[in-house]
Amino acid sequence: MRADYTRLAKTIAALTEGEDDTVALMATVACELHHADDRFDWTGFYRVVAPGLMKIGPYQGGHGCLVIPFDRGVCGAAARTGEVQIVPDVEAFPGHIACASSTRSEIVLPVWDAAGELIAVLDIDSDRPDAFDDADARHLSMILHSVFGA
Repeated sequence: MRADYTRLAKTIAALTEGEDDTVALMATVACELHHADDRFDWTGFYRVVAPGLMKIGPYQGGHGCLVIPFDRGVCGAAARTGEVQIVPDVEAFPGHIACASSTRSEIVLPVWDAAGELIAVLDIDSDRPDAFDDADARHLSMILHSVFGA
């Protein structure tokens, strides 16, 4: 089952309305996204905790990596460049960090706060190859902006 992003956006908006705690927001978004789409094997946030460094935040799925520097992996590339990363085959991505051996493809989106500061990345892994596309990036970006942005 592929996510119905229109319905999902409305559900997330209703659940997060009036909340300003970033961790609570991340936990809610990760949970709702993870259970909305069969392609999503691991869904979670890596929070920016220091210049060039992220640590795991709220997530759904198996264990994730605890620490990811900006100069490593797909999550680091999204944080470093500020651009969505869609990776159809993680084995072909130079420097991919294998937090789970089941991961075949991945999408990572930067998360900006209302002031335009990078606060995290949203990482979604799939156990299927080539699971993500530009439509996923567009819809997920809109959800993140509505929850964390201005």
